[in-house]
Amino acid sequence: MSSYLIASVPIHGHVTPLLPIAAHLVGRGDTVRFLTGSRFAGVVAATGATHVALPAEADFDDRSLDLDGRAGLSPVAAIAYDMEHIFVRPAESQYHAVRELLAAGPVDAVVVDPTFAGGALLVELPAHRRPPVLVAGVLPLGLPGRDVAPFGLGLPPLAGPLGRIRNRVLEAITTRIFRRPEAVGTEIIRRVHGHDGSGPVLTWSARADAVLQLSVPSFEYPRPDAATRIEFTGMVTTSSALEHPRPAWWSDLDGSRPVVHVTQGTIANDDLAELILPTVHGLADSDVLVVVATGGRPVADLGPLPANARAAEFLPYEELFAQTDVFVTNGGYGGVQFALAHGVPLVVAPGKEDKVEVAARVVWSGTGVNLRRQRPSAARVRRGVRRVLSAPRFRTAAARIATEMAAAPGAAGFASLIDDVVEDHPHRVVDRATRVQHEVA
Repeated sequence: MSSYLIASVPIHGHVTPLLPIAAHLVGRGDTVRFLTGSRFAGVVAATGATHVALPAEADFDDRSLDLDGRAGLSPVAAIAYDMEHIFVRPAESQYHAVRELLAAGPVDAVVVDPTFAGGALLVELPAHRRPPVLVAGVLPLGLPGRDVAPFGLGLPPLAGPLGRIRNRVLEAITTRIFRRPEAVGTEIIRRVHGHDGSGPVLTWSARADAVLQLSVPSFEYPRPDAATRIEFTGMVTTSSALEHPRPAWWSDLDGSRPVVHVTQGTIANDDLAELILPTVHGLADSDVLVVVATGGRPVADLGPLPANARAAEFLPYEELFAQTDVFVTNGGYGGVQFALAHGVPLVVAPGKEDKVEVAARVVWSGTGVNLRRQRPSAARVRRGVRRVLSAPRFRTAAARIATEMAAAPGAAGFASLIDDVVEDHPHRVVDRATRVQHEVA
C-alpha cells in the first residue's frame, strides 16, 4: 500500500478531473490525502480520500472571484492577471501546507494540477529530500518548446527556422506581459529558499518529475524537446446518468434531426448571453434540435425558447453525447475532452483563461471550428454549426480521437505511471529508510 498527496487550486475544472484518480488509488488500497479548497470537502470524501482544506489565504470560492482588475484586458493580459492574483500569490501558503503533510508521515508521490504554484517551490528542493512531483495535465499542455508559441496566444506550432524566429519574438513580447507574475513568484522562492529558482516560475511544470496529460497525443502539440517526461493517459473524468436524470422532454431526442448541444459550464455561466442565447437564437430556424445545459442556472433565466430548443440545468452527459452531432462550448478543457471521447466535433467560442489555447488545439486537430469570440453573434454561431454539420472531416477527426481515447489507459494508467516514477526516484531510498524507522518506533 502506498501513500499519495493530491493538491489542487480550489477551482472546479481543476479539482474534478483529479477525483477519479483519487478514487482509483483508494480503490486499489492506497492512502490518499487531497489538499484543496474547503468547498470540495464532500466530493473529495466521496472518493474515499481524506480531504485537507487549503490554508485560508490560499482558499477561495471560484464561483465568486473578484476579477474586476482584469476587465477590458486582452486574453494574454488576462492570463497574466490570473497567474499573479489567483495562482502565484498563494504559492507560499500552498507550499507550507504541503510540507506539513509531508512531515506528518511518508508520502510516495505528490500529484498537483499545473497551476498549483506551491509545486514550483517543492521542486526546488533536492530530489532526495522530497517525493516525486507529478503534474496532472488538467489544462492544455503548457510546456515550452522551440516549435510552439508562448502559452496564451492561441497559435499553432510552426516548425523550421521561420517558426523559431516567430516564437523567439513572441517569447520576448510575452515575457514583458508576464513580467509581474514572474517577479512575484521569484520573490516568493527567494523568501522561502533563500535563492533564485532554477527556472521561470510560470513554466515550473517543466521541472516536475513527470507530466501526465489527461488527453491524447492527437490533441496536443508535439514537444520532442521537452525537459521532463510527458505521458498521455486520456480522459479520466466521468459522468453519471444517476447524478442527472433525464428531463421530461428527453424523448424528443429521437434521431429525426441533428442535435446541437450548448453549455457554458458551471462557472462561466453568469451571463447566458455570452454563448447559450446566441446559439439558441442563431439556430432557431434551423432543422436541428438545440439542447441547452445551464449548469445550475434556472432554465427560466433563458426566457422564451424557440420551438426547436430544449433546456435543463443539468443533463446525463454520457447519454446526451452519444446522440449529439455538434458541441458548442466556451472551450473548457474537460468538456472538450469529454466531447472528443464521444467523437463529437466542436464549435468553440473561447473565453479567457486557457480557453484560447483549447480552441487553437481544436482547429489544429481538425475536430472543429474556432469562432474567435467570447461573445459571438447569433449569425456567427449559426455559420460555425452549419460548417461543422456539412463537412464530414470534422466528425472523422473527432472519431479518430475518440478511438485514441478509448485505447488510452485512463485512471489505471495514471496510477501505473505514478508507480513507475516513484520506483526510479532518488527519494525512494530515503523514504524506505524512514518507513523502517517508523515501523521500529
